[in-house]
Amino acid sequence: MKNYLFALNESSPKYKQIYEQFKSFIEQGNVKADEQLPSIRQLADSLQVSRNTTLTAYNQLVAEGYIRGEGRKGYFVNPLEPSLYQEPPSPPNKKRAGKEASVRVDFRTDAVDQSHFPLKIWRRIANQVLTLPESFRYGEPFGEVSLREQIAAYLLQSRGVRTDTDAIFIGSSTQQMLINLGHILQEDYSGIIVEDPGFDGAREAFQFHHFLLEYLPVYATGADLSQLKQMDSSLIYVTPSHHSPYGVSMSIQQRQTLIGWANKVQGYIIEDDYDSEFRYTQQPFPALASIDSTRVIYLGNFSKAFLPGLRLSYMVLPQQLLNRYKNQFLNFESSTSLFSQLTMAKFMENGEWNRHIKRMRLVYKRKMKYLVSLLKKHFGQNISIIGEQSGLYVLIKVYLGHSEEWLIERAFLYGVKVRPTSIYFIKNHPDRPMIKLGFSGLSYDEIELGVNLLRKAWL
Repeated sequence: MKNYLFALNESSPKYKQIYEQFKSFIEQGNVKADEQLPSIRQLADSLQVSRNTTLTAYNQLVAEGYIRGEGRKGYFVNPLEPSLYQEPPSPPNKKRAGKEASVRVDFRTDAVDQSHFPLKIWRRIANQVLTLPESFRYGEPFGEVSLREQIAAYLLQSRGVRTDTDAIFIGSSTQQMLINLGHILQEDYSGIIVEDPGFDGAREAFQFHHFLLEYLPVYATGADLSQLKQMDSSLIYVTPSHHSPYGVSMSIQQRQTLIGWANKVQGYIIEDDYDSEFRYTQQPFPALASIDSTRVIYLGNFSKAFLPGLRLSYMVLPQQLLNRYKNQFLNFESSTSLFSQLTMAKFMENGEWNRHIKRMRLVYKRKMKYLVSLLKKHFGQNISIIGEQSGLYVLIKVYLGHSEEWLIERAFLYGVKVRPTSIYFIKNHPDRPMIKLGFSGLSYDEIELGVNLLRKAWL
């Protein structure tokens, strides 16, 4: 039996320090299985603590299975699985951690403008909602009626979509809605057409259900719908109002062509209208679902226009899919916060949602113009800018003879984070690397600093 001596300090209870020290000895193999530990009195004397302190530490070790008491014999170490003797994980690479801490500007695309967020109004409405009886129960499986009513009114006013509240379903994210949708569509369809390039999160959702993917080529000028004739699938997923990632919008002629194709093949169009609110050159285009609601499944969310962390999305289903979807998911609880739904419903009912959209459209338009002007000023003919008419980011095609990886790593060395676009492309790759720059969460000073640092990094 060994005699153990180690220093104790005043930073935490002494019994806890003793417990943690012996736990470490045992896990690292410094104390072997079945080895006897000092008695409570011996350990208390050697560490100059009370016997109650050592007893409390031993009791904790016994409770967690590290040691066992054997009557009058004393305390012994229990055998542990070999995996518990492994070295503790090494600390993160200090050099890398230092680089992360040195990031000065992050052109991320998943942020919103914090300075213009209606925090006081949202907090006031949230406090009101907490007094409502319905806040103290489980929510409706397909979303709260009050929020679905507000969404139906908003879609009619802003997107021209006529729908009943019964056809609207609330979820936590676009991906989650697509996974649920895919579950019922796979009964009749084995494949789906997706955009190339296109939203990688949607592809992942369809591959989750093992759909066979066909790829519709999309360019900075728009989608090549003539390719539909050569495809076998009768389902298609598109982002017609603001293509992801090119930012191009489908013309009314293209929308009519796509609707005509869906009716001809008796299929469905899944329309992801993820940030249609932010169009800067003219009013948002009418949704595909406003042209033919029988062949379009409409998806929208509150992440881009309001707050990503709210986790609120919605889907509008054609009448012929309603019963199938409801029967499949009726016994599943809602995947999104009841409190968030009720607060957003009241926020919209009070007119705050429309005021917020009008305000943020102007805020983001000014930021977009500022970013584009700086890019043109500092890079000139070395880049071309794609998607400046709408959305919360731009793409820049870079003509400097470097790879996407080099551009990203070089920017990082100068304290700037930018995003790749290669993740969106499958077959239809661009002739030059393209970088994605989000601006929504940045101040004007940060935008200016970021562009200046990019110039130093790349030129």
